[in-house]
Amino acid sequence: MQLHIRAFVLGIVLSLSAFASSDQFAVKQKLTIGGEGGWDYLTYNAAAHRLFITRGTHVMVVDPSTGKQLADIPNLKGVHGVALAPDLSKGFISAGGSDEVAVFDTMSLKETSRIPVGNGPDAIGYDSVSGRVFTFNSRSKDATAIDAKTGKVVGTIPLGGKPEFAVPDGQGHLFVNVETTAEIAEIDTKNLTVVHRWPIKGCEEPTGLALDQADRVLFSGCSNKTLAVVNANDGTTITTLPIGDGVDGVAFDPELRLAFSSNGDGTLTVIEQQKDKWFVLQNVPTQRGARTLTLNPASHEVYVVTAMADQKPGATPRSYLPDSFTLLVVGRR
Repeated sequence: MQLHIRAFVLGIVLSLSAFASSDQFAVKQKLTIGGEGGWDYLTYNAAAHRLFITRGTHVMVVDPSTGKQLADIPNLKGVHGVALAPDLSKGFISAGGSDEVAVFDTMSLKETSRIPVGNGPDAIGYDSVSGRVFTFNSRSKDATAIDAKTGKVVGTIPLGGKPEFAVPDGQGHLFVNVETTAEIAEIDTKNLTVVHRWPIKGCEEPTGLALDQADRVLFSGCSNKTLAVVNANDGTTITTLPIGDGVDGVAFDPELRLAFSSNGDGTLTVIEQQKDKWFVLQNVPTQRGARTLTLNPASHEVYVVTAMADQKPGATPRSYLPDSFTLLVVGRR
């Protein structure tokens, strides 16, 4: 009898171990893309299975399954982010070097117009409830609101500090990390006002931001190797968790109930929720410099990019070897 019990228990342990192993995240593919320039935000278009990668003076459009470049949107200056308005078949690119937004057609992937905005547009996002695109301007410390349909600027929102990444809540509000004040600002996208400003306890210089819309929880990546979990209803910092160094991107997978932070030190931190608590599930080795990310919610894969640093004497800190730019696909084994 004892032998049967031991065998039964051993079977359970082995099953759990197999499940844990199969559920671990790892780099599944490394796809060399090449091309010149640094990089910033990544944006994934689920409907067309396209990955938009900003490269300083241009935006690469890539098939993330193969790494093949599908198109290029050129002649830009200081590109940071891409926002998509699928209901209008439009895309919007923040060009921080020229204080503009470049508008493009998502079918032809051709630029159609440019819109002057605030000083130093960095992050950019689309709120489908108000039908507006928002640029977050690092030098003028404000946000510019654009009517996505007409392309007209409809207002400016002072933010009182340098804004970083932003996420809409699907209910007419938008949250943005304010890096220099270590706060989250909540914006009413219809009235163009800041309705709340919340300090993020234990967080320094917040950058990447993600939202669990169902449970109204924000995940803010901080420069002091911390991810802050914040209640989106009242701004309470629920907890803070250790992550890698140099975070610049955060994402949330609503089906798997996992949050991710991409860290420049070459790790991807995976955060899991069990009941009312969050904890670090895994630190996935990626590659140094892979600090921004985007999520494919259908495949539950995370895309990060990086390149090999130029080690030659006289090379600048952001000099990279030609054609070493690489897309890393991180997913479950």
